[in-house]
Amino acid sequence: MRFLDGHEPDHDLTYDDLFIVPNRSAATSRFDVDLASTDGTGTTIPLVVANMTAIAGKRMAETVARRGGLVVLPQDVPLDAAAQTIGFVKSRDLVADTPVVMSPNDLMAQAQSLIPKRAHGAAVVVDDGRPVGLVARNVTGHDIDMFTDLRSAMTPIPVVLPAGTDPRTVFDTLTDANAELAVLVDDDGALVGVLTRTGALRAGIYRPNVDAQGRLRVAAAVGINGDVVGKARGLVEAGADVIVVDTAHGHQEKMLTALAAVAGADLGVPIAAGNVVSERGALDLIDAGATIVKVGVGPGAMCTTRMMTGVGRPQFSAVAECAAAARERGAHVWADGGIRHPRDVALAVAAGASNAMVGSWFAGTYESPGDLHTDTSGEYKVSFGMASKRAVAARSATDNAYDQARKGLFEEGISSSRIRIDPEHPSVEDLIDHICSGVRSTATYTGATTLQEMHEKVVLGVQSAAGFAEGRPLPGGW
Repeated sequence: MRFLDGHEPDHDLTYDDLFIVPNRSAATSRFDVDLASTDGTGTTIPLVVANMTAIAGKRMAETVARRGGLVVLPQDVPLDAAAQTIGFVKSRDLVADTPVVMSPNDLMAQAQSLIPKRAHGAAVVVDDGRPVGLVARNVTGHDIDMFTDLRSAMTPIPVVLPAGTDPRTVFDTLTDANAELAVLVDDDGALVGVLTRTGALRAGIYRPNVDAQGRLRVAAAVGINGDVVGKARGLVEAGADVIVVDTAHGHQEKMLTALAAVAGADLGVPIAAGNVVSERGALDLIDAGATIVKVGVGPGAMCTTRMMTGVGRPQFSAVAECAAAARERGAHVWADGGIRHPRDVALAVAAGASNAMVGSWFAGTYESPGDLHTDTSGEYKVSFGMASKRAVAARSATDNAYDQARKGLFEEGISSSRIRIDPEHPSVEDLIDHICSGVRSTATYTGATTLQEMHEKVVLGVQSAAGFAEGRPLPGGW
């Protein structure tokens, strides 16, 4: 990484402050670019989903890992519940999506409430273990209402194929049948999953993030209070592939003590820890046992830390400094927060991050855990910060009333925010396509075919607010 004409600025920068200068390139296609990380997490795209309750659930974890990313389960999830989620993710197919499954006796109202939990827009009706019909979203008709049973409302399945069918064959079969969704079954005719035409295309583009046994990977977070080692060990025994020791102020003695204890337990998985924004903070976490440092204080959409405390640092400079320090020790960093555009992921990688951690941007997708709501502006989900009053209330639920009330007086984060479902990108997979397309193109512009090459070759310039605004598209014209 270097700055244009060697003009390195003497002040800290965030993503909007920067532009990337195109270099001479031999890359002929964005598909020549390998987006895999080298930080031990197995990611084949540089995306990690933040450990936020409103974002990181089992559907998100399954879907993102299938496309090569990684989801971190929140630290507030009890161990038994986290183990169930990890087991669910590990049991998922590497190609077929997990459908919404209903029985013929279920009502249309039940189906319509569950179908938006998945992006493929349909539920599979299963009788005696075998798929017998489909129910689409928002089905209407003079003889169908919300109290109609699915036996009466379902439609025939247009395409049924054996599990393991080559995705290209699935795509071609769906195209020939003028259908959008194929149901995949095992040798006994039992439901395995579903695959859409777009899903079949993605299966040929992305590589799943899998463990040594060929199962989808998932990470899990622990806090710095209580039996940290016991919970971390329990999560790894349940199958967690990465442990994230997480607290808002990562550069504190309690964090270093907890992190050293987890590292000393020799759990056999990468350990991420944070958050910090300085070289000294990164080195202290690495010395305590972190193999990955989580960088970012205050850039997140749900975070009010900077306005409440004045504490934080512009994200690009924080990532660049911490990444340089980590590289000297053979460690890595995740750029956590402030990701709003594909360019921000590219700039995080340019700064030296092995992965970018995304939170609120993914909250407004069908795969996030929250219920789908509708108002006059369209569909939305509710998100909240992990230091907000809402999150603190959940975290302190086992405290006595006095301690709960006392903790409730202090908050740093938004407790309720409506995150809109983008009609053009309603699924997290749509956003992954959007982001990875941008990052792949960035690599080709810089003459790189890997993330490490992009960091080494990128040339950066500093721009004004007007320069950033100039780059925004104007669909309505000037």
